[in-house]
Amino acid sequence: MIFERSLQRELAYTALAVFMVLLTIMLATMMIRIVGFAASGKVDPRDVLSLIGLTVIGYLAVMLIVTLFVTILFVLTRWYRDSEMVVWMSSGVSLTHLIKPIAVFSAPLIVAITFFAFVGWPWSNEQSKILREHFAQRDEVSLLAPGQFRESAANKRVFFIESISPDATQVRNVFVSSTENGKVSIIVSSQGHIMTQPDGERFVVLENGRRYDGQPGQPDYRIMSFERYGVRIGEQRFVNTPSSTSTSTLQLIQQPSSVNLAELAWRAGLPLIAINLMLLAIPLAYQNPRRSRTINLVMAVLIYLTYSNLLNLMQSWIEQGKISFGVGLCILHLIAAAVVALLFGLRTLQRPWLSYLSMARSKEK
Repeated sequence: MIFERSLQRELAYTALAVFMVLLTIMLATMMIRIVGFAASGKVDPRDVLSLIGLTVIGYLAVMLIVTLFVTILFVLTRWYRDSEMVVWMSSGVSLTHLIKPIAVFSAPLIVAITFFAFVGWPWSNEQSKILREHFAQRDEVSLLAPGQFRESAANKRVFFIESISPDATQVRNVFVSSTENGKVSIIVSSQGHIMTQPDGERFVVLENGRRYDGQPGQPDYRIMSFERYGVRIGEQRFVNTPSSTSTSTLQLIQQPSSVNLAELAWRAGLPLIAINLMLLAIPLAYQNPRRSRTINLVMAVLIYLTYSNLLNLMQSWIEQGKISFGVGLCILHLIAAAVVALLFGLRTLQRPWLSYLSMARSKEK
């Protein structure tokens, strides 16, 4: 049908433009944020591009929801504004006839939203966490940098090594300063070597040096000489701490704790939000010529923000045990579906409340 092909073609072009705008905004925001993390030493500068890509993958579901909602609203609003909708309706096309072509256009996007909500979101969070934790461990090992003062991740130990052998096993002129419970410990040695234990722990074994212990401002410093002294610098094993946002959907189902069920409800809510907003955009796109052309966009932003914040609220309530998983999963989306049905009814009966306001203002004039 010409009507359906025309609508779907314009939806596709508009969706591509809207998605590119959202992607550009997301990339710019994430670049500023992650580059800031790299500058402050929280992430490896070499991982910046990887972290930006993983963050974009994690938020693709949200970006596609916004793209779908704004696209439908923009296209139908333009049809109302340019009187194209009047032409189609005078040809026998009702408001409910828009559901089928829009649903056909939206189906691939909803499938993609479901995939990125259930698979892409936890996978990207897991990979981002691995990169961050590997960098935290690598930061301890990178304390062995010749000619530089290097501070540990816990900010309690400072290393200085004047030189290191080409095979990274022998060190010369080592200075180590550590602070614990208000006391300062300083170790100096002319030489040493790096030793790795079977369990992965690494040590700098210092030889023929001295250790100074005491509290700043107090005269009771202790001075000790040693032949051999080991300073732990890190370990080569990786510990993965669990998190619901990085847990796979299958594991959330298999381990139904309150935190996991809350995360599952949030993920399942994203495709439901997409479906409700897809349908809501159809009656919401009604354009009164006397209204501002930007009012629909403002309403779209407010509706999406309200809907997403309420979904986060449901997630928090499920996690806190205030409501059950079933209630938290269904109640919000059922209310949204009821609002959609009400708006469809009002528009189908040609009795939208905005039309009433317009008629009232016309009579007053």
